[in-house]
Amino acid sequence: MRVVVKIGSSSLTSETGHLRLDVIDAVVGQIAAVRALGHEVILVTSGAVASGVAGLGLASRPQDVLSLQALSAVGQPRLMAAYDSAFGSHSIVAAQVLLVPHDFVDRQQYLHARATVLRLLEYGCVPVVNENDAIANNEIRYGDNDHLAALVSHLVGADLLVLLTDTDGLYTEDPRVNPGARRVAHVAADDPLLTVTATEKGTERGSGGMASKLASARIASWSGVTAVIAAATRDGAVVSAVNGDDSTGTRFAPHDRNLSARKLWIAFAAETEGRIIVDGGARDALTGRGTSLLPAGVTGCEGSFEAGATVEIADDAGTVIARGMTTMSSAQVAGAAGRRTADLDPSWPTEVIHRDDLVVLV
Repeated sequence: MRVVVKIGSSSLTSETGHLRLDVIDAVVGQIAAVRALGHEVILVTSGAVASGVAGLGLASRPQDVLSLQALSAVGQPRLMAAYDSAFGSHSIVAAQVLLVPHDFVDRQQYLHARATVLRLLEYGCVPVVNENDAIANNEIRYGDNDHLAALVSHLVGADLLVLLTDTDGLYTEDPRVNPGARRVAHVAADDPLLTVTATEKGTERGSGGMASKLASARIASWSGVTAVIAAATRDGAVVSAVNGDDSTGTRFAPHDRNLSARKLWIAFAAETEGRIIVDGGARDALTGRGTSLLPAGVTGCEGSFEAGATVEIADDAGTVIARGMTTMSSAQVAGAAGRRTADLDPSWPTEVIHRDDLVVLV
């Protein structure tokens, strides 16, 4: 079995932002136990920014992107030094892998990243993956690396994604508020719980939340990967997840829908820059027949964007039904709305969004 394990900043660091070496040792010990059972493991870790805050002795975590990128450059070597020491105690070699969104969008970059990680597994290493925040040219996007972990699961063809967090799985309510909340043990591939509204807010030291975990579980499910959300503090959580133990966390079944990495990026990881409104006929064509979005079915456009932007597609009731990468700018979409292709400016694209760059979400 090939397993991706993800752990976030809130689990890895103390209130002051210092790395919790006891947690790192515990997680690495579980990974070593899983490897001893004959499985391959990739670790996706957060913690670079939080470690950088502590490294520079800052009183709080800044919010501007440039500072966060600088802090990640300070914290990343401290983070890897801790992992290198912990894995070394089990005679395992850790290998740093830093990825950016372009690695999942560009086909050549995707294949190169995949080949590198797989070769590291062949060498017997544990790839330790983080987003390359220090050089990313946009805001830190992945939601405490939850989305990144799900995309890495697709990248390497993983069998299982284990998301380690502060809560032992998905609950019927927030257990921190309602002690009577019940843990959900299983979520089917088409279960409405995969789209349930959950808290977006993470902790002071991280940027994730249960909503981010659910979105990542959905990415994994649509990649044909089983996902488990479990508590980082639970002894043997990773081993239990690998063994299919129902007493650990929440297990999300894989879907028979298997999207490409590019479409996964469009559907889940890319930030949307606008919204296109469509009529009932276009909705039926998109959701029922898998067509491209044509100008004739467009009734409105919101936001300002250029060609190539990722946008939401919503029906007249405001329900988001799809996401896609546009071939037109917002000005062109507004000008083409409701018109037949034959009536458009000959220099304009004939489709608003091609079906190869469109993902139906409902």
